[in-house]
Amino acid sequence: MQLLPRITLAAAALLCVIQAAAARHLPPPIASETPLPRPRPAEAPVAQAVAEIVPLPRPRPAEAPPRPLPEPSACQLRLANDQTAVAEALPPLVGPGECGAPDVVRLDAVLMPNHTRVALLPAPTLRCHTAEAIADWVRADVGSLAGGLGSPLASIENYDSYECRGMNRIVGAKLSEHGRANALDIRSLKLVDGRVFHLTEPTVSHEFRERFKASACAHFMTVLGPGSDGYHEEHIHVDLAERRNDYRICHWEVRDPPPPVPLPRPRPHIAQDDSHDGAKAQDGAQDGAQDGAKDRAKDRAKP
Repeated sequence: MQLLPRITLAAAALLCVIQAAAARHLPPPIASETPLPRPRPAEAPVAQAVAEIVPLPRPRPAEAPPRPLPEPSACQLRLANDQTAVAEALPPLVGPGECGAPDVVRLDAVLMPNHTRVALLPAPTLRCHTAEAIADWVRADVGSLAGGLGSPLASIENYDSYECRGMNRIVGAKLSEHGRANALDIRSLKLVDGRVFHLTEPTVSHEFRERFKASACAHFMTVLGPGSDGYHEEHIHVDLAERRNDYRICHWEVRDPPPPVPLPRPRPHIAQDDSHDGAKAQDGAQDGAQDGAKDRAKDRAKP
């Protein structure tokens, strides 16, 4: 009974010796033939690095503070004290080039002698002495002229006042009086009853426009309208340009409406064919004669 365990132990020991010997003579393990994955490509530089190279825009320069208003001029004091106009003082106009004016106001309205207001639309930017001349003219003449049209004056529509440009907006031309805030372009007058009168419209009263022209030429150094140079066909230009010997220019053709276009003559009446009508009449007479003969024959045949 003790022999069997010994045999088992001996067999187990022998098996271990055999496995160890076999392990010494085994070939080395074969490397796996499965391909490894490709290495990842290098990452492109991020956009942030590129953005850092782009130069930032320059900071905006600080805005210049508004020019302080100078002390009111003698002209501005006259407008305020005499109560002839509603005008707001503006800073001096400077450049570019020769453009500009030292004593500038915005003329909002003219105060009439009867204490009514005549608005200027839009309110023009003018030299003070030009604004004063316009206010005096409207108070002295324009108001009464407009009253002759049947209603008081309510407003004056202007086309242009201060604008830095050459004459007639031609590049390279002599500086316009508009560039000196010394001119006003007038388009129309509006009355209290709502009617509007365009000063260059031939259908407006010829006498009214002639009197308006004479008044403007007496108050201003330059008056230009239709027929002057082709640039003032739809408005009236007035200014206080300084010229040698106080030379004045007054060129405005007060035109009448064109004559009416004659209507074409009426088409002549188409004459009828007399011969055809005569034949019809002759045939009718013959038929009547035959009918009459038949009737007489029937009367004779009666007992």
